[in-house]
Amino acid sequence: MAQGTAHIGAARYRTRIEVGDHALTADEPESLGGGNLGPAPFDLLVAALGACTAITLKMYAENKGWPLESLDVALTLSGGKDARRIDRVLTIAGLDDAQKAKLADVAERTPLTLTLKSGVPIDTRLA
Repeated sequence: MAQGTAHIGAARYRTRIEVGDHALTADEPESLGGGNLGPAPFDLLVAALGACTAITLKMYAENKGWPLESLDVALTLSGGKDARRIDRVLTIAGLDDAQKAKLADVAERTPLTLTLKSGVPIDTRLA
């Protein structure tokens, strides 16, 4: 189970995020009135998908004993609120074409990919 907290105070949009033993800062770019002190929320979303994709594919290759040298995941979120999409491009070194194709197939079923594609209910309440 993943758990985290986000705290915003007097600084305009700077938000301190704590997840497990890790802390990071999110913010909005200066063009939106923020201080650009950290990634914006949608940047964090694509970063999470990229990390999940890279880690899952690395685990898969290791389990198969494949000689994966490196894997880059490029992500672009585009569109408006009613038509958003994420384009994901995998650059894989050290594998043959069949292995690369299998990793591209596996990428479509990573845990975060499936969560984003299916949506997840969010319940909000006051403390």
